[in-house]
Amino acid sequence: MQNFSMQAKIIGTGSYVPEKVLTNHDLEKMVETSDEWIFTRTGMKERRIAREDEYTSDMGFEAAKKAIEAACLKAKDIDMILVATLTPDYAFPSTACLIQNLLKATQAAALDIQAACTGYLYGLSVAKAFVESRIYKNVLVIASEKLSSIIDYKDRTTCVLFGDGASACVVSLQGKGLWVHDVFLGADGELAQLLILPAGGSKLPVSEKTVAERQHFLRMEGNETFKHAVRRMEGASKDAIEKAGLKTEDISWLVPHQANIRIIEALAKRFDIPMEKFFLTLSKYGNTSASSIGIALDELLREHPLKTGEHILLSAFGAGLTWGASVLTCE
Repeated sequence: MQNFSMQAKIIGTGSYVPEKVLTNHDLEKMVETSDEWIFTRTGMKERRIAREDEYTSDMGFEAAKKAIEAACLKAKDIDMILVATLTPDYAFPSTACLIQNLLKATQAAALDIQAACTGYLYGLSVAKAFVESRIYKNVLVIASEKLSSIIDYKDRTTCVLFGDGASACVVSLQGKGLWVHDVFLGADGELAQLLILPAGGSKLPVSEKTVAERQHFLRMEGNETFKHAVRRMEGASKDAIEKAGLKTEDISWLVPHQANIRIIEALAKRFDIPMEKFFLTLSKYGNTSASSIGIALDELLREHPLKTGEHILLSAFGAGLTWGASVLTCE
C-alpha cells in the first residue's frame, strides 16, 4: 500500500456556471451554422454565458465559497489563493487579489497563473508544491473564465466552442479527500500562434487599428490544434498513470479537458477505454478553458461518490501550447 501521509490532497471542490444558456439553436441565428453541424463536430449542445456585469472574479468567488465549505474550512484558514485564468478582470491587479477581497481571506497570499486550458492542472501543481514543502497549509486553487468577453460571435469556427464558468478546490495535507499524485506538465512555445489572442498586450497595445481588425478576439487554427491536443494529452496521461504505479484499467474515471468530443473519442481509442469511463460536461457547458476540468471533477464527485482506492485521471491541453495530467486517488 502506497504511503500518502506526506502527499497533498484535494479536500474540497466547488464550481459555478452562469444562469444564461446559449444553445446551438441560438447560434444558428447569429452565424451560418446548425445544431447538427455543431453537435456532430464538437459534442456541444449549449454553453453558459455570464451576465454583462458578472466577471471572472465573481464566478471564481462563487466556486471558491463552495470549495472552502466542502473542505470544512473558513476563508481565514486559506493561506494562499491561486487563480488560473486567461480572462482576468484586469491586466493588473491580479484576479486572485480581487477574489481574496471578496472572500475576506485576509491571511492569504494571492497569485494569478496563466496556462490557458491547462490552468487548473498548473495551479494544482503549484498548490501541491507549496503544501508538501510546508510553506502553506491550505491552498485554494481557482480556475475561472469569462471567455464570452474575448469570443468573436461573427466567427463560426470559434464562437460555437466556448462558454463561461469557474471551478475551485482546496489543497492541503489535512482532512479527507483525493490524494494528488505527480502532476506532469509540458509546454511548446514554438506553436504559440495556433491559439492566441493577438492584441491587448505590450506587443500589440489597443488601438483603432487592432479594434478594427478584430484582433482582441481569440483566434485558433483548429485542425493543427486538434492533432497536438490528442498526442500531448495521451503522452502526459500515460506518464501520470505509470508514475502512479498503475495501469490504464485501474482508472475508474477519466476527466479530460472538455474541448471537443472528437479529441476525447480519439483518446478513448488510443487508450482502448470505453467512453463510459470519461466524465463529460461539454454538451451543456462547452469549453470553459481552465475551469473545465474542475467543473467536471466537482460534478463527478457529487453524482458518483468514490470508494476508497478508486483513481481519477485528469488531463488537459491548451494555448501556449501547454498540457498536463495527474492521477487522483480517493482516500
